[in-house]
Amino acid sequence: MLLVISSTTSNYNGSAWTLKKKGSKKKKLNKGKQKANQMKKKKTVCAKPKPANNAVVKTEEETTLLVPEKTKDNRWGESLPEEVLIKVFQLVVFQDGAVPFLCRVGRVCRLWNAAASSPVLWRKVTVSHCWSAPGKKQLPKIENKIKNTFNWLVQNRFSQLRDFSLCHWTNNVNYAVEVVSQFCSHLRSLSLPYCTGLTARAFHSLGLHSLSLQSINLQYSEFQVEGVLEYLENHGSRIKQIWFTQGIKNARLLSAITRGCCPDLELLEVNTKLDSKDCELSLCIQALQTACPKLKTFRMLNVRPLHKTMRNGADSTSGFPLLEELCIATTSYSYMTDKDLWDILFNSTKLRVLDLRGCSQLECLFWGQYFSSHIGLSSPKKGLHMVTQKWSQTLQQLDIANQLFTEEDLMIAMSYLAQAKEADTLRSLNLSGTRITLPALRSAIGQTTALNYLNLSSCRYLPRGVKRIYRGQEDIRQFLDKLE
Repeated sequence: MLLVISSTTSNYNGSAWTLKKKGSKKKKLNKGKQKANQMKKKKTVCAKPKPANNAVVKTEEETTLLVPEKTKDNRWGESLPEEVLIKVFQLVVFQDGAVPFLCRVGRVCRLWNAAASSPVLWRKVTVSHCWSAPGKKQLPKIENKIKNTFNWLVQNRFSQLRDFSLCHWTNNVNYAVEVVSQFCSHLRSLSLPYCTGLTARAFHSLGLHSLSLQSINLQYSEFQVEGVLEYLENHGSRIKQIWFTQGIKNARLLSAITRGCCPDLELLEVNTKLDSKDCELSLCIQALQTACPKLKTFRMLNVRPLHKTMRNGADSTSGFPLLEELCIATTSYSYMTDKDLWDILFNSTKLRVLDLRGCSQLECLFWGQYFSSHIGLSSPKKGLHMVTQKWSQTLQQLDIANQLFTEEDLMIAMSYLAQAKEADTLRSLNLSGTRITLPALRSAIGQTTALNYLNLSSCRYLPRGVKRIYRGQEDIRQFLDKLE
């Protein structure tokens, strides 16, 4: 007996077991010819039984080779452990985000759906406009579909949500914020860039349900300022990070912060678009220092701060003791003075980043490093030449003690100081503990006429007898004569 199992989906072209198509033409045979053919078949079968047996054995070998290979190709994804799939998905989510990747792979099979449903993968989610283009009016059917889909995601996937971003939404923003705040008790960060229609109702829901919320991003968004002010006055003690775009109404947010609504604030960023012009913002630095003593990052991007004094006239002496980054960068001219910069950076001993793009009147730069156990152990630094190139016309005091800039960088930096149009600008230069060389000193000091303080102590690359402090123009002139 012979049993043949064929498949119409075989990947092997020209297979002997391919079924004939239903629409194939069949030749009509006469009754006489049919009988003759039947007689011939009977004779061949009876006369030669052995070749028929060989053909049967050959067919069985072919079928046994084809079936296992096809099975391996189709079932390899279902044999992976779920833990391995979750690890793989985590790498993709970290790079491309949870949405829409997890929504798509969850439709592959049951195993992939179970892995994609793991709450660990849904801790950071960004949802953009995926149903309709931003600004386009939504039909009621589309709007209901968006709400139902979003509601299902929140209740079935966002149980461990930490960071949530909603970008470019012009409709249903209130609904999305309310649903997330009610069902996501672990929410820590909420970002709503380029969203419109945000009212006080959404912030009221955040105050009631999102007790762990610490970060709010409202950049380039349209929102009801009164709702944000009410939230900050009642729940501002929870907030540690806040971003917003400067506007006529939004200036009230900074006033609320300087009044002490956010005492634990660590990051504050106020910005405007790059094409915005003459964007000024009144700011009382002393009030901000008193209200936010834990501030670590302070950014004002393309916003020109206008210094405002306190009403009682008393100057604060607390400063920003924990400040690590100060960025006051503009695309136009900045009116920041040394006094303004001193008021901001007073007592900021942990400063790591200073961005003053747009400022062209820097007169004093104190970069010296004193009483540090890391002196002599740090790697060579670069970039001093950019500072002297930028402010060579206005620098009056420069202190880079114990900063290990390379010899080449110091040579270029000193050459920029020598090229200053105003030769009597630089008055104090502290190069103690640096890698300054004699050629670099000749290029800088030889052109200055107002220099009255020069510190060359502990400079290893200078010869003996010159490593000391020079005070007064006469003392410095005698030092130049020795060099010649």
